[in-house]
Parts: sequence; structure tokens; C-alpha cells
Amino acid sequence: MIHWLQHTTGGLLVLAAVSIAVLLALIIRLKVEPFIALIVVGLLTALAAGLPVGTIVGTAQKTSDSLLEKGFGSILGHITAIIGLGTLLGSILERSGGARVLTGALLRAFGEKRAPLAMGLAGLIFGIPVFFDIGIFVLAPLVYVAARQGGRSILLYCLPLLAGLSMTHAFIPPHPGPVAAAGLLHVDLGWIILMGAVCGIPAWFVSGVLFPTWIGKRMNRPVPAEMIVVDEEEDEHPPSLGLVTGIIAVPLVLILAGTFGSIWLPKDSTLAGIAAFVGTPAVALTITVLLASWLLGYRRGMTGKHLSELAAASLRPVAMLLLVVGAGAFFGAVLSATGIGKAVADSLHDAGLPVIFAAYVISCGLRVAQGSATVAIVTTSGIIAPTVTELHYSQVQLALLVVAISAGSIIASHVNDGGFWIVSRYFGLSVSDTLKTWTVLETLLSVTGFAVAAVLMALV
Repeated sequence: MIHWLQHTTGGLLVLAAVSIAVLLALIIRLKVEPFIALIVVGLLTALAAGLPVGTIVGTAQKTSDSLLEKGFGSILGHITAIIGLGTLLGSILERSGGARVLTGALLRAFGEKRAPLAMGLAGLIFGIPVFFDIGIFVLAPLVYVAARQGGRSILLYCLPLLAGLSMTHAFIPPHPGPVAAAGLLHVDLGWIILMGAVCGIPAWFVSGVLFPTWIGKRMNRPVPAEMIVVDEEEDEHPPSLGLVTGIIAVPLVLILAGTFGSIWLPKDSTLAGIAAFVGTPAVALTITVLLASWLLGYRRGMTGKHLSELAAASLRPVAMLLLVVGAGAFFGAVLSATGIGKAVADSLHDAGLPVIFAAYVISCGLRVAQGSATVAIVTTSGIIAPTVTELHYSQVQLALLVVAISAGSIIASHVNDGGFWIVSRYFGLSVSDTLKTWTVLETLLSVTGFAVAAVLMALV
């Protein structure tokens, strides 16, 4: 029995299925922190597969070659600076009032009749540097104002915003999900940005423009009475619109320049070297954070102490996120070392299932089961990474695979997802209404994003 489990394709697939089942049981039933659950399941899977203890955790004299250390080190060395800098950039933009400037300009430009579209675009743009929940906290008061002035259902205004924030959070770096998947599957972030936008914008249009227009006419929900008074004071000297949008664009432009400069510029030329340097994600975000600190911080009255306190507050929640990503990378390293990844690849090939479809389904299942998009992305990427290694995908194909995994990680948000309750609370929706609106929106965003990625994967 042990030999069958460790040395046959069927046994390895059974071991993989049991590992995922135990992982979900620990997270859902026993409420174990995801990063602890991933480490425990990774260790148990490695032992069950017959890997030597020295391979798993190293020896007393040398631990650097262990799967545990390699798993954590390989991914955290790649993404820690990116996620930390991206988080700090979003906090500076939020504290400076950039969100209000951006949304106010869009509302004025589009007018009252097209205010829902303006809110959607605000979510798309401001969602690039800030986390999903922060975007809601900052922009929800503007939704209340626009809905009151328009005299229509709040759903017409909040759903486009939510679709924009959710799309960028799922598909566009420097958000943790796509950054973690890019690190695990070894994809340049420039390709992730490009393919994420190509697949995500049509998905946003379906879920954030067409769906809200349809559902908003059928479910007339007023602005909750307790949300009518906006306590936050307006800044008398807000930053300019050009400055806000410019700072948001800087890291995206630099990263894309680094990715495509290596293709279009002559190799070993000075320009190619400059593009490669400033286009390195950590360097691009460092440059942007320094610009934001000066232009939106010091020049607007913030002191070094204020910026330090802002950094400490914004980076505190990142620690748990990084632990989850590191533990997920360890789990993926175990799956690769045990031969489970190759077994999955062979099984998919024999069944005729495209890897992109399998990755999406796995990500969807993990998302629905345990609620966390990050856990779904990290775990799915770990499962798929060894399979992808066997297939020698191009960077474009890998980027589309990341989009598919990210799309699966947001499907069918329901009561086990923290985002579900944030949406319900901030926009005064009952559980039933939230299921009919937010859950459907997330599912449309997921399915459409995956569909575009699958079509492009077939073409390339």
C-alpha cells in the first residue's frame, strides 16, 4: 500500500487529493490559521510520500537546502519588497486624499447620468495601488453622495465601483494574489499587468457596467439612513488630478518598460540596461514610493514621523499575508519533490484537459470552500507549478494561466469571505440582497475573465 501511494500515478493523485482535503478541513472546520495549515499539510504530505527527513527540513548542520527553507525563501525573496512597497504606496495615496480627487473629477466629467460609470472607473484606477477593503472604506462615502444626488438605487453606483476594485485586486500587480502567483510560476510582472488588463477590463465591463444596469432597475435599494451624513472633512488643498493619476501610472509604466524593453531594445545597450533596472518591480515601486512620499507627503505638510507611523500601520496586516504565501510555496515545493506535480500533468494530458481549465477549476473549488482568494491562488499555483514546468510555457501563456487562477479565486463570494460582509455592511444590503448582487457580480467577473484568458491561450 505504501509503495503504491508513493510510486504510482494513482497513488500520488490520491495523496494530492487527501492533502487538499486535510488542508480544507484544518482551515474550515478547525479554524487553523491558513499558513499553519499549509505547513502542517506540506510536512505530512512529504512524509507520506517517503521523502527523507533531511530533504524536508535539512540537518542540524545544514538547513538551507531543505524544502521548508527553499519553499519560503524562493517566493518571499521575490515578493516581499513588492507587496510591502505597493501597500505603502496605496496608504500614501489614500491619506493624501487622492481618491476623492480622482473620483470627484470623474463624476464631474461624466455628469450625473453617467455617475455609475464614473464610479466604476474610479474603482478601476484607484484599485491599482490600494487593497480592495481600503478602496471601499475610502470611496463608499462618495457612492452615498452620488446615489443621493441621482435619486436612484445605490446598486447602480456601488456595484460598478466594487467591480473595478475587485478586478484590479485580482488581476493587476502589485496586489498580493497576482504577485504571489507570478513568483510561484516565474512570470514577469509586466506580462501579468498586460494580460491582466486585457482579460480584466472586458470582465469589469460585463460585471461592473452591464450587470449593475440590469439589476439596478430591478432592485431599488436606497442609501441607508445611517450612511447619509459623511463625517470626513474635505481637504482645503487637495492634490491635483494629474499628480494623483501620474503617481498611480509610474510603477505600471516602469515595469512594462522593463519587460518590453528587453524585447524591443538592442541587447546589452545602455537603454536596455536602464529599462531593465528601473523596470524591476521592487525598483519601480521604490521610485514611486519616494515620489509619493515627497509630492503627496512632505510637500503637503507630512513629517517624517507621520510617514513612519503611516508605514507601520499599513504594513502591519502584510505579515500574515506573507506567511500564507511562504507556506503555500513550501506546499508547492513538496508537491514538486514528491512527483505529485508530474502525476497531475500526466493525468491532465491523458484526460485531454487543458491545464488552464484545470487550474481555474481548482482555484474555484478552493475559493468556494474556504473563502480566501489569497489561499486559493497560492495553493493552486503550488499544485500547478510542477505541471507547468513539464510543459515549458512561454511568458504569455504563464501570464494567462495566472489570470485564470486569479479569476477562479474570486468566484462566488459568499458568507465565508470577509469581502462579502464588508460589502453588506457598507452599502446597507441584507444577506439575501448581497448574494443576489455582490456574489453574482464576482461570479460574472470570474467567469468572463477566465473565458477571455482561455480564448487567448488557445490563440497563442
